[in-house]
Amino acid sequence: MSLFFIHSYVFFILSAVIVGAAVGWVLQRGRICMNSAFRDIIFIGDLTVFRAYVLALTVAILGTNLLEDFGLISNLNRQEFAPLANVIGGYIFGIGMVFGGGCASGIWYRVGEGRFSSWITVLGFVSGIFITFEGALSKLNLFLRNYQLWVTDNGIRLLTSKNVEESWVRGIDLYPLTIYNLLGVNKWIVIAVLGVVAVIFIARGDFSRATTGYSWYLSGGILGVIVPVSWWASWYWSGKARGISFTGPTNELFKWIYFGDSPTWSVFMLLGLLGGSFMSARGLMECKLRTSSMATEMVTSFLGGIIMGIGSAIAGGCNIGHGLTGLSTLAVSSLVSIVFMLLGNWTTVYFLFIRSDDEEV
Repeated sequence: MSLFFIHSYVFFILSAVIVGAAVGWVLQRGRICMNSAFRDIIFIGDLTVFRAYVLALTVAILGTNLLEDFGLISNLNRQEFAPLANVIGGYIFGIGMVFGGGCASGIWYRVGEGRFSSWITVLGFVSGIFITFEGALSKLNLFLRNYQLWVTDNGIRLLTSKNVEESWVRGIDLYPLTIYNLLGVNKWIVIAVLGVVAVIFIARGDFSRATTGYSWYLSGGILGVIVPVSWWASWYWSGKARGISFTGPTNELFKWIYFGDSPTWSVFMLLGLLGGSFMSARGLMECKLRTSSMATEMVTSFLGGIIMGIGSAIAGGCNIGHGLTGLSTLAVSSLVSIVFMLLGNWTTVYFLFIRSDDEEV
């Protein structure tokens, strides 16, 4: 084994662990969870965590596209738009977030804090992913992902997975559907418009809100910066731009543990996240094993994790994979997926909490 290979592999691991640790640290310090961000909007009328998400997304979009346009990264992994999969998978994931007590990133960083229910949710999450990728729902998953919209020289066309493969073999150019090529405008026009709307929304937030960790705007800003850094680091050190995500990495982590598959860059990113969350929680004196004596809570957490795993596998990503990393590329698949994650979350919150409270009154 050459010294060059060892040197490269060390940086391959270190880059992933450092990125993951930064993500885990800021998520834990800022208490950022997309389940809370979505739920609080209609349940208690609080937009604080959602503003942190919008700020992170705004910074991520700007940084990611600057990296691409300056040639500092190539082959951004814009996901193809599979309407059935993105809509149905996104909605299912949104439902699972509520039952699981957190989003994909939320349950992982809470594992680092020592929350036992999150461990249970993670086990359900990976179970749902396996069921969908390789088990009983694999054929359904392939069917839903079979129909895709692509941009071709002849406009936007609906293609099957087989059509796409044949087009690549024949050297026909296909482009993932993005917000800007859907509208037929320069992407920086889209970024400018979205940026103005986001700034107006963010500026209306409460910047004096006290917190024991990071403020919503600090955590959102830092998270937004980490996204383009993760795009670059994953591309430079692994040869494939993946950024921050949780569906694929969770699947790859457990395949590495149980089947001995080679660990990917994203596997080390996920392990780094656990370490970053643990260190942050220790610093805030919030790291301790928290269990529950209620069997119903454990069952609900596990089932919620399974639902999230199924939804994210079908949609091709989770709340971060689509809602932050994927959407930073302005991919339509990510926009549609996160919108339906929001709708699935709101539907479940309404029937579980809001409607039930109204009926009791």
